[in-house]
Amino acid sequence: MRVMVIGQKWLGTEVLAMLLSQGHEVAAVAAPVGDRLATAAVAAGIPTGDPGASLAAAWVPEGVDLLVAAHAHCFITRRARQRARLGALGYHPSLLPRHRGRDAVRWVIHMREPVTGGTAYWMTDRADAGPIAAQDWCHVRPDDDAASLWRRELGPMGVRLLGQVVAEAADGRVTRVEQEEAVATWEPAFSRRPLSAA
Repeated sequence: MRVMVIGQKWLGTEVLAMLLSQGHEVAAVAAPVGDRLATAAVAAGIPTGDPGASLAAAWVPEGVDLLVAAHAHCFITRRARQRARLGALGYHPSLLPRHRGRDAVRWVIHMREPVTGGTAYWMTDRADAGPIAAQDWCHVRPDDDAASLWRRELGPMGVRLLGQVVAEAADGRVTRVEQEEAVATWEPAFSRRPLSAA
């Protein structure tokens, strides 16, 4: 498979390493300047750039089969997705359609949910709402916080699920299960109010 990786931080770096170890051709990487993913891509000799807030079609090389988004904080435009034969695959650290939104892991902890999971899904114009490609679940321990749950379960799960779906797509198997909108939830960015001086 000829892929392009869009992302950053630990997840983006691990997904890049996984794709290369599976023998896929990584045609390009989009990552913030100075990020560890950008550094890893440059070290591997992969063309790398920072698209900013939006990945336009011009960023996607010719002949790409799949865009793989791993902790991508830029919007991947419809035309960019259409330049890849199979579209764009992303990972969300929740059991979609539950906990759509940027702070899914924090909301799981805040709501004291005993079980959560991760979802590899096909990206659309609506955030976290595209068809499901693969899912898995995990227990939330009573002493978990968002960071521990991400490090122990949800981060590694994302690498595994994305790898699974890319491998299946390379074999000609593409799963797309529509999300059930009746049970979808959207949580806003999780933030704490600043302490009052009074």
